[in-house]
Amino acid sequence: MLSGILNSDRAINVNIKIMRIFTKIREVLTDNLSVKLEIEEIKKKLESQDRNIELVFTYLDELIDKQDNPKPRKQIGFKQNEK
Repeated sequence: MLSGILNSDRAINVNIKIMRIFTKIREVLTDNLSVKLEIEEIKKKLESQDRNIELVFTYLDELIDKQDNPKPRKQIGFKQNEK
């Protein structure tokens, strides 16, 4: 605080360095916060992807079961009467 009041060259240089350090600290903190927010977003996406992958495997299991046990299908098309 004293470096802001004094008029010597040394006090002015110290005051400038202090201000630069505070602005640098503020930048680092905001960058750190933005990185944390991005990491949280990635975690949320990964959690939803895990659920989606489980759902895909469930559907694949159902399809495999349907292929293993096919239902007989009624044939369609023209049928000629036999006499």
